[in-house]
Amino acid sequence: MLKVEKLNAFYGQIQVLHGIDLTVADGEIVGLVGANAAGKSTLMYSLAGLRTFCTGSIRFNDAPLIGLPAYDRVPLGLVLVPERRRLFPFMNVLENLEIGAYTKAARATAAKTLDEVFTLLPVLAERRTQIAGTLSGGEQQMLAIGRALMAKPKTLLLDEPTEGLAPIYVKLLFDLIADLRNKGITVLIVEQNVHHVLQVSDRAYVLENGRIVLEGRGQDLLNDERLKVAYLGL
Repeated sequence: MLKVEKLNAFYGQIQVLHGIDLTVADGEIVGLVGANAAGKSTLMYSLAGLRTFCTGSIRFNDAPLIGLPAYDRVPLGLVLVPERRRLFPFMNVLENLEIGAYTKAARATAAKTLDEVFTLLPVLAERRTQIAGTLSGGEQQMLAIGRALMAKPKTLLLDEPTEGLAPIYVKLLFDLIADLRNKGITVLIVEQNVHHVLQVSDRAYVLENGRIVLEGRGQDLLNDERLKVAYLGL
């Protein structure tokens, strides 16, 4: 579904990603882990079409994405849940969700999708009139994911979704990721919570200084002593 080849990404003259090769097959959960400043969020921005200048190849369902603006990637089914959630804090839960259904296709089924989101994330139904900025951190993360689901993604890009969350919400979030895969949504997740993400991932990549240095099955990497010591500090 998603194929990245020899991807280089730049902020101005500064090169952050160097020759990234990565694939995400239909129906997979793929994890991307690594230390701070390894380039994980830069990769997610590059896939989503935000902030970076890129060379190389990104293809989604065989459609080339390099040079395509972010707002044209969403209708293809590639949707980002950004780090730190990026909600509209002075709007209520329902308004934030409705904004997610901004593409023509998503608007056509918005009412049905909203019911599905409320079923999947009942806390949002309970809080539908509450101002987003007054929600707890965990509730805000669920709202950010719900807003992305309103766009009817085929592949969901999750950037550090457990950042700052209480342990109970970390568990809920990883349970939700498994549920999304069961509903046919492919997931690429960038995460500092290494143990959890490798447990849930079919495959995973380790990023170091803008380069992929290891890849393999999630459980195999979780048991890799070299990975634990050299890259993850476990």
